[in-house]
Amino acid sequence: MAPNVELEAWRVSGISRTYPTYRRSILISNESWLEGKHEDDEAEGLWRIKDKLYDLSDFAKRHPGGAFWIEATKGTDITEPFESHHIEEHAARMLSKFEVRPASKPRNYKFTLHEDGFYKVLKRRVRQKLHSLNYQPSRKTDLLHTGILFAVFLFSWAAAVLDSLVLSAFAGLSLCWLATSSHNYFHQRDNWRMYFFNLSLMNFNGWRVSHALSHHVYPNSLHDLEMSLFEPLLCFVPSKEYASKLHRVISILISPIVYTALCFVQIIQRLIISLCKRNVMYWHDLLALVLPSFLFLSTNLSLGAVLTRWLTIVAMCSFLFGFIGLTAAHHDPRIYHDGDATRRDRDWGLFQLDTIIDRGDIKWSDLLVLTHFGEHALHHMFPTLDHGVLKQLYPELQQTLREFKCELREINHWGHIKGQNQQLLRTEVNPIAPGSNKTL
Repeated sequence: MAPNVELEAWRVSGISRTYPTYRRSILISNESWLEGKHEDDEAEGLWRIKDKLYDLSDFAKRHPGGAFWIEATKGTDITEPFESHHIEEHAARMLSKFEVRPASKPRNYKFTLHEDGFYKVLKRRVRQKLHSLNYQPSRKTDLLHTGILFAVFLFSWAAAVLDSLVLSAFAGLSLCWLATSSHNYFHQRDNWRMYFFNLSLMNFNGWRVSHALSHHVYPNSLHDLEMSLFEPLLCFVPSKEYASKLHRVISILISPIVYTALCFVQIIQRLIISLCKRNVMYWHDLLALVLPSFLFLSTNLSLGAVLTRWLTIVAMCSFLFGFIGLTAAHHDPRIYHDGDATRRDRDWGLFQLDTIIDRGDIKWSDLLVLTHFGEHALHHMFPTLDHGVLKQLYPELQQTLREFKCELREINHWGHIKGQNQQLLRTEVNPIAPGSNKTL
């Protein structure tokens, strides 16, 4: 859904030279975001990394999942995704083979990735740590994901047979946890586990765009598609001109409805785009039909009764997914949102820290970390690493934080719930840059 363009025409994102083209679309979607990014990044039909253009067609084809990324990223600036998705130096060493020419225009984004900057220093330390990392927790992650998958079918079947709302709630929670834990896998090479994200009616390929390419790279900015998709119903950008105080109060009141509709809106939007513009459905979208088919074949219920129970479970899943996702780490008045003062040091890693407050209350549980977007700061900076092994990187992170005189903030979930509502109500920008006691 598009924001009010007339009110926003004056805005320029704090992280880029231009106002995002996609936000002028009547209907904001993954497709309009990619189309706008192709225009804004001016990558001349190639792949841009820093100030050079590359033809990565052959490079991407050599890697699992390459076809999707070729289609999604051609003609865009992939500097930050390339850095964060390739911790080892193999890919960087190969780049010269695919170089075409220097870019004719400066980058649209203001981020820096200097060798002596926060992110590159941390990345070198993480790269060294990878050789001694204990990957056993990744096996535990796989077991947890498998267990959650079985729980979805078990609780759904029991809820259908016993006509129990309580069991439906457990089935909805399991389906939500399946989606959030599957998110761990779609940052990695193609694998069967990531496709179960679609069991909840949500769009797996769409989330790879909106989450991996947009939100992970440009969190809380006008370029963050995951923030824009909720507008004008939920307005996280602080500005009186952007949304009135009454509008923001209404946002809080209707947020449970928005959460509950999330899954259904995604499938409806994809169907409309497929019928009116071009097909954006994939074979794995059929996985959404596996659960109702299972219930119909394994019980004596009529088709109507099965559909009623299934849609109830999906609605509960949708509410929990929206609630957990939007109160996970990013929305609080103390967190940077576009319009707030920015650091003078535009290091991309520092920007990630400025847009995140981690959840400190779930670090004791691998299950909660996996299903509630835990270890969030490290996950944003090194998304291809399994959630189970991220906790081993804290010594390197803390050392780098001390050297650059910054901090990793943490609060509990209640603090995030409170902070998210306060952010929805916020109309004044922060004049003090993150990590500074001085007004810029």
